[in-house]
Amino acid sequence: MEVLFAHGFEGKPNGSKPTFMKENLGWNVTAPVMSSLGWGISDQTKVLTDEMEKTSFDLIIGSSMGGLAVANASAIKENHDCKLILIAPAFGLYDNLLERLTEEELELWERLDRRRYVGFEHDILLPWSYMEQAKDMSWTVPHHKTIIIHGISDDIVPIQSSRKISQMSDLIDLHEIEDNHRMKKSLQVLEEVVSTLMSS
Repeated sequence: MEVLFAHGFEGKPNGSKPTFMKENLGWNVTAPVMSSLGWGISDQTKVLTDEMEKTSFDLIIGSSMGGLAVANASAIKENHDCKLILIAPAFGLYDNLLERLTEEELELWERLDRRRYVGFEHDILLPWSYMEQAKDMSWTVPHHKTIIIHGISDDIVPIQSSRKISQMSDLIDLHEIEDNHRMKKSLQVLEEVVSTLMSS
């Protein structure tokens, strides 16, 4: 099976999820560097649509921000013959940022056109365009048959976001599991969920 995998903001093309797909499930996985064109959701969506123009994929899988990028790529490339798995997708990205930052922090970010982000792997400066892109692309409904896998105990992207988006389209089914945002347990259910999706 030809699979396109979009890692999350803190993820890597050779992370645990794509490695599991290759080594345990025997899938042929294409996993681009999602930040290769920039950190914004529009930038990362273009990484995927570029890959979709080059290759036909049976399945496109996205994790966290990669999941949001997959949803946006699906809306752009609605004629691409594929199905989607979104793992703790970052729907509501813009709203989530607004809740986490003060008005002063937002004003400073816009004025300086940069905000420092320090995470597990990154120490980067995000331009204000990151917010602008998120404002327009945080609730894009995918145009392909989709299963979302989301952890009930996710404290980064609340499961309510996936519940909300799943109610917007009959193409989306939500599979809730007991897990946090790292979604390590998603690997245990992935093969079964994909089998259900591909046979639907």
